[in-house]
Amino acid sequence: MSDKSPSRARPSTEIETKGILDALRASEEQLRLLLDSTAEGLYALDDRGICTFCNSSAATMLGLPTPNELLGKRVHFLVHHTKASGQRYPLEECHVHQTLQTGIGKHIEDEVFWRPDGTSFPVEYWSYPIKKADSVAGVVVAFVDATERRLARLDLEDREARFRQLTEVSFDGIAISENGVVVECNRGFAEMFGYLPAEVIGRSAMEFVAEESVANASQYIGGEIDGRYDLVGKRKDGSKIILEATGKNRRNRGRLIRITAVRDVTEKRSVENQFRQAQRMEAVGRLASGVAHDFNNLLTVIMSYTDMLLEDVPTGDASAEDLGQIRQAALTASSLTRQLLAFSRQQVIQPRPMNLNELVTSSGKILQRSIGEGVTLKLALSESPLVVQIDPEQMEQVIMNLAVNARDAMPEGGTLTIATGSAVFDAEDSQAHYPATADSFGMLAITDTGAGVDEQTRSLIFEPFFTTKEIGKGTGLGLAMVYGIVKQNNGFIVVESELGQGTTFKVYLPLSSETAERYENVPALTVIPRGNETILIVENSPAGRLAASEALRRQGYTVLEAPNGSAALGLASRRAVPIQLLLTDVVMPEMSGPELARKFTEFQPGARVLYMSGNQDDILARDSSQEAGQAYIQKPFSSEALARKVREVLDELDQGADRD
Repeated sequence: MSDKSPSRARPSTEIETKGILDALRASEEQLRLLLDSTAEGLYALDDRGICTFCNSSAATMLGLPTPNELLGKRVHFLVHHTKASGQRYPLEECHVHQTLQTGIGKHIEDEVFWRPDGTSFPVEYWSYPIKKADSVAGVVVAFVDATERRLARLDLEDREARFRQLTEVSFDGIAISENGVVVECNRGFAEMFGYLPAEVIGRSAMEFVAEESVANASQYIGGEIDGRYDLVGKRKDGSKIILEATGKNRRNRGRLIRITAVRDVTEKRSVENQFRQAQRMEAVGRLASGVAHDFNNLLTVIMSYTDMLLEDVPTGDASAEDLGQIRQAALTASSLTRQLLAFSRQQVIQPRPMNLNELVTSSGKILQRSIGEGVTLKLALSESPLVVQIDPEQMEQVIMNLAVNARDAMPEGGTLTIATGSAVFDAEDSQAHYPATADSFGMLAITDTGAGVDEQTRSLIFEPFFTTKEIGKGTGLGLAMVYGIVKQNNGFIVVESELGQGTTFKVYLPLSSETAERYENVPALTVIPRGNETILIVENSPAGRLAASEALRRQGYTVLEAPNGSAALGLASRRAVPIQLLLTDVVMPEMSGPELARKFTEFQPGARVLYMSGNQDDILARDSSQEAGQAYIQKPFSSEALARKVREVLDELDQGADRD
């Protein structure tokens, strides 16, 4: 028989129950402590949207004194009542309410929670459904204050916007590629190649490289080499541009990307090439001028003595033909030196205001005979006069040489068109035609329908002795002479040509406001004029001095000789009989021709001065020291030319005396 009874068992049961309750309370407290210790805000809602739980972090972030402030209340109207835009938040649009309705959790990265005091703060939150059997019994919401993250994001967006602005306003094109494919670019890069930015993304970087630069660009891009390099770019329309590129490789989140900046230097390189070309032509011109100057002195002697020998040879003498051959060779050599001097801009000129249209019309009368019957000549002249400052004989040389060059480009016949017009160049235009200056120009264009020339030939076409003709068909000085004449008259010349498309030479000369003069070629006299005046010849070259003296003595003049300025002044100071003419070289050792002329006229105040000159620099030196308008004769000259010029200068002296 048991001694246990129900009354004795009850205390044990109560103790056990109390222990279970205490354990449960301890577990709840531990859970609360765990939930309160997390930095995330947590709250729970029942199926009606009533708050049943709120941890300390949630209360703190929501501005509540204790978590109990939220218990038993509808959280939607407290926390989600207003959108970030300030509009009311309908219940059906609340993501937490949607989780209650659908049982599908939500993750919202950009939301605004409101506090009872009306302030708000950005949050990121997650809503998880509480399921019981097959229904949703409630929802748990976890959220974090995203203020710092939003500030960081806004700062990043601001930085990205500023970076985008910097890259968009950059004159350089900037592209980012990965595995050789463009993943990002600025507008400058796209426009540089003729694309829209969206059209560039996804294309291979090599699509923007011209064929001739593929090998070089591949070494840098494919070889992952940092540094600067040059390349030729290919635009959308197939045209090419010259680029300076700088590439760098970088790691971005473990991936290798390449940042490339490119700059269009097509115009810059063009100007640089023109500058180098101008420098090269200037250097060659100085060399040509020096050679021509010395050679002219020798030719003067050869031509003078040949003319004097021909005067002495009886008619029918066999040696006359030999002398004629010598004279002809000297004239040919003289023509070459004139072309060299024209190229080097040292040809002695007498620029005058001339109507370009009249010069073309005048030249056109003899052009047809020069270009042959197989070539049709067309003139397209400006309706208004185009007055330019130029020596008319020089302009005739330009037209003739360009026309003959055009004829040679059309061996089977064609059309030669000579047109005139006007053009105004601003600073930007003139930069493209260095060293041209901004000005108004008269334009002469000579166009043929020949085979045209390639780019390499165009770059060399004005250099002396460069020619595409067969040996013996030309000297290569014709276009060089044209170049020199145009430059000497402050103009410039442009060649436009493509293979199979013909060639156009455009000559630009500054327009003048002066009234144009009329120009007529005066035929040479057949009889060599004579005289009996006294002439003092000053020339440091013995052979040249002797040849000039002998030529003038044969024409009846009394000739005195001096090797330099000092000797000439000594002779003039001792001579009682007047000296009517001083014939002197311009550039001489110790004392120049202009300096001698000033001192000489102190002893012989009524005498005339005739300068002998080898190039334009001599005349410029003379003009800087002596009054303008003095007479000169250019070397090389024949004895006949010297006699005519001397007579012309002395006749001016006689006319002046008659007027007095």
